[in-house]
Amino acid sequence: MKLVRFLALGSVLGVALTLTQAPAFSQAAATTPATKAAKPAPAPPPSAADIANAKAKGLVWANLNTKVYHFSTDSTYGTTKNGKFMTEADAKAAGYRAAKTGGGSKKSAAAPAPSK
Repeated sequence: MKLVRFLALGSVLGVALTLTQAPAFSQAAATTPATKAAKPAPAPPPSAADIANAKAKGLVWANLNTKVYHFSTDSTYGTTKNGKFMTEADAKAAGYRAAKTGGGSKKSAAAPAPSK
C-alpha cells in the first residue's frame, strides 16, 4: 500500500513539474522568430478634412520612405502612401529635404517678384 501511495505522489509531482515548464514552449514563442521584428501597418491615408486642416496650419507632408517633404501647393501633398504632416522645421530637423518640384516654399510664393 505504501508503494502505491509513493508512486501516486511521484506521478502527481512529475505532472506538476511538467506543467510549470509548459509556458516556456508556448505556440506564440515557437512561431514568432525573435530576430525579426514585425513591421507596423501603415497609417490610413489622410482624409480631405485632415489635408485642409494641415494646410490651414501651414504643415508640410513628409514622405517617410523617401525623406522628402512637400508643401501644400504640391500635387502630392497628403497623397503618398507612407507619410505624415509636420512642421517644416521638424522635417528639416529629422533630416528630410524639400521636394524639388511642385510648389516651392510658402515664403517664396508669398514674396512679390522683384521689378526692374
